[in-house]
Amino acid sequence: MTLPFHVYDVFTDTPFTGNPLAIVEEADGLSTAQMQIIAREFNLSETIFVQRSEDATQTARVRIFFPTGEIDFAGHPTIGCALHLAAQRGLDQVVLGENAGPVPVEIADGRATLSAPVLPHPHGPECDPALAARAVELDGVGFGRHRPGVFAGGPAFAYLPVADRAALRRARPIEPYWSELMTACDVDSAYLYTPTPEGYAARMFSPTAGIPEDPATGSASAILAAQLLVSGALPEGTTRLSLTQGEDMGRLSRIGFEAQVTDGALSCVRISGQAVPISQGRICRP
Repeated sequence: MTLPFHVYDVFTDTPFTGNPLAIVEEADGLSTAQMQIIAREFNLSETIFVQRSEDATQTARVRIFFPTGEIDFAGHPTIGCALHLAAQRGLDQVVLGENAGPVPVEIADGRATLSAPVLPHPHGPECDPALAARAVELDGVGFGRHRPGVFAGGPAFAYLPVADRAALRRARPIEPYWSELMTACDVDSAYLYTPTPEGYAARMFSPTAGIPEDPATGSASAILAAQLLVSGALPEGTTRLSLTQGEDMGRLSRIGFEAQVTDGALSCVRISGQAVPISQGRICRP
């Protein structure tokens, strides 16, 4: 027995850039172990499995896997899968039932905009700036009011602000400091960012989750809202920014970011992007 699959490049309108995503359809009846085997076979940063939903308000039930394990919410699988289902079914709105909760996605002009299912919030202990700098082989981390932080919204990330684009380009995980930082912050990934005229440029490292570097990380982009809020970078009202990621990997990704702040707190976070189909076929059922 085989299952249909599609591969998309997400957060881009140009093939062979952005972040690749495998979408496996007709996944009803697959066990968790079988999904993990298929995700390891594709060996992309994430694979999403599409199932029928028992909830009439949802377009589909989905489960998302790293090569090494399941994740409750992820941005680029949500964007890519929503655009795929919308094109198949002629929809302008898709609701995906993810482990983190239902994720509404609006479709317009070939672009998908998701609303984060969990508002970003602090996670775990404080992040030691000196250890963080050693972990990514930089002289220091932080700029202005931006200091390292740890936040979650489904998954959790350490956020490391760096001074400029040159420092971002030089950064790389260095052991044993990297593993020490991950343990101290109770995460397996770090998102580094630096300001640009349009917003921020970023890199995301997660070698312990089987992702040495991710070309685009929608969940981390959404959770970045909490880091920006405590850094004084989100005023009251709506802020819209452009995020870029993956440039240093040769896979430039462009991510739309929107955060609503009401009475000093986050009230809504949206992430948007495009996707292009790359390949399709059938894969054996384990």
